[in-house]
Amino acid sequence: MSENVVRLDKDRQDPAPGAGPTVLTVVPDPAAGVEAAPVVPLWVCSGRAVRTALTHERTRTGARAVARHGLYVVGGTRIVARRAWDGRTASRYERMLRAAEAAGNYEVAAEWEERGQRFRAERHRRRMDLLTSPIDAAKGALVGTGMGAGALVGLGVMLAIANQDPADVITPLAAVIGLVALLITIVTVVWGPLVTIGPFLALLGLWSVGRRQKAAPQWALPARERDGEGEPITPSIVVKALRDLGVSALRNAIKEMGDAGAAMLGPIRIAGCGVEVDVTLPSGVSTVEVQQRRRKLAENLTRHEHEVFITIPQAARTVRLWIADSGALDEPIGPSPLVTDETLTADYAKGRAPWGQDLRGDAAALSLHQRHLLITGLSNQGKTAALRALALWACLDRRVEFRVADLKGAGDWAMFDGLATILIQGPADEQVIEATEMVEGLVEEMNRRIEIRRRDSSAVFSPLIGIVDEAQVAFMCPVKDEDGRPYGGSKAVSRYFMGVRKVHNQGRVVDVLLWEGTQDPTDQNLPKLVREGAHTRASLALGTESQARMALGDKAVDGGAAPHLLRQGLDKGTLVVATDGIAIPAGQASLTVRTHYIDDEQATAITDRAKTLRGGVSTLHAIERGQERDPLADIASVFGVAPRLVTQDVIKRLDALDKDAYGSWTPGDLRRVLEGTGAEPYKSDGRMVVARERVTRALANRDGEGSASDAA
Repeated sequence: MSENVVRLDKDRQDPAPGAGPTVLTVVPDPAAGVEAAPVVPLWVCSGRAVRTALTHERTRTGARAVARHGLYVVGGTRIVARRAWDGRTASRYERMLRAAEAAGNYEVAAEWEERGQRFRAERHRRRMDLLTSPIDAAKGALVGTGMGAGALVGLGVMLAIANQDPADVITPLAAVIGLVALLITIVTVVWGPLVTIGPFLALLGLWSVGRRQKAAPQWALPARERDGEGEPITPSIVVKALRDLGVSALRNAIKEMGDAGAAMLGPIRIAGCGVEVDVTLPSGVSTVEVQQRRRKLAENLTRHEHEVFITIPQAARTVRLWIADSGALDEPIGPSPLVTDETLTADYAKGRAPWGQDLRGDAAALSLHQRHLLITGLSNQGKTAALRALALWACLDRRVEFRVADLKGAGDWAMFDGLATILIQGPADEQVIEATEMVEGLVEEMNRRIEIRRRDSSAVFSPLIGIVDEAQVAFMCPVKDEDGRPYGGSKAVSRYFMGVRKVHNQGRVVDVLLWEGTQDPTDQNLPKLVREGAHTRASLALGTESQARMALGDKAVDGGAAPHLLRQGLDKGTLVVATDGIAIPAGQASLTVRTHYIDDEQATAITDRAKTLRGGVSTLHAIERGQERDPLADIASVFGVAPRLVTQDVIKRLDALDKDAYGSWTPGDLRRVLEGTGAEPYKSDGRMVVARERVTRALANRDGEGSASDAA
């Protein structure tokens, strides 16, 4: 057969007559640079189709279903056989005995040994009884048959006498014989089908047992059961998770215990949005080995790493696991009581600040009484909000005085204007200098109070709380004063460092406290002596374990505190706190708290309530150095919106305004300045007070007289 190549164009020539059939073949133009597509063999196409069919999700799902249901029968057979073996032998008692010995509980081991011996004795007695039971059964059957036949004959005699028919003597016996024949007929009919379907019924029973116990490999289970997310925590799940943790001594001990590995577990208790269980580890397994495998343990429990917390209670060789309900920690907690309850007040000495909730969902309240505070964490994790929430509660106690240095300067503390006696805002070196002098002012006030306490041991002082937010800015400041002393740094010549140390050393006993917030702690921006001087130490998410030890201390981290395992950005506002000022479960060294978030608008509303309670405070926005004071003008400025103040309160506010100028003032000095102005102190309700209106009028009259003199 000849084959003519014909180009498909308008100039093509018709084939000559008689040249035979023509096959039209499309030939690519070589000039166009296009190659012909290769011809795919049929067997390749078939192979691809078969592979696609075999790897299709429906095929895999169907194969998994077939394997699963077949393995349910195998697993059910194994479970039923084991149950039968346990029922007929002493293996259960042996398993419990080994479990108790592995857990070191020898008293329980002795009890299980005694139970096993009792079981063996009773089993021996039953077996001995089997030797005489055939003879006893034969005798019983013979006697029973004779007595039954005699009873039936006797019944027939009575029936014959009653009916006057001798044939009725055998009627009851004939009826029983007929019943026996009927039963034999029924068994004969039913036996064939029963033998046929019996094995299928047995397989169905075994399949049902295996299905209830999920006796199939993980890969064969349905998707919703295979991932196990949200699955309730049971003893078997916890034991299996511990067995597969990768600790050989733990795995071997659990294998020796058999399915009695649950003997390691205490009761599983509901604890807030999760459950809690104590695990007594076998001999040779340390708690550290379990702590270091937190992620693997969480995955074995079908949880995320942040949903499992491991702490060390007081009991030896014991770890306490808290396992959250799946996804529960990603749900926000409710608003702060400071926001929802406008009648809420505070008591610095006896009350506790509502800070948030612990992982169990219980309210976490912190005592602030005579405790220095340090909160640290990575940037943008909620440090300022957590620190400010405590101050917002404390400001509702009108006795508490605040001096605030916000070295971020973003307005997070702006609502304390008119509430704090000093408010410094900004990250520049000038604000660091002012913050340093504010801390040194706390030291001076502390020394003054200590001197008063030395003369009068019963003296009581109002709380004074200094707050430095973004304290790392102060520690890292390179500026030096006129004497060459640096404001920042961590050496004895550093003014800020030494001021903090002095307040930490003695401030607590006279209620002069320092709260610091800092981020990303290092030895440079948070010196060791400063962080260890805080009574309450809290940390949000951190990057490394070494930072966690800086923030909370070795004892807390060794006891299970792990702020470095919190998720940056996702666990915002969640912190780990180590202090005796909060209720921590016995045996734990720290508590994880999810803090309430109070936004700026809500915080402003709270501070407005505090300002109403206090009658207003004159806030100093910059610490003025070397400036001559105007006593009358300063007296007028400290009133705020209060119509009048007790003379001692006026002196106290003047002292906060300028320690150098008014730190040594007495009521006599106040009276001397106001004498002859018409604003002299007077007695009201048995106390000497000063009226704001009178002082303002005296200041206006003085300024008016000064203006008139200048005009003349």
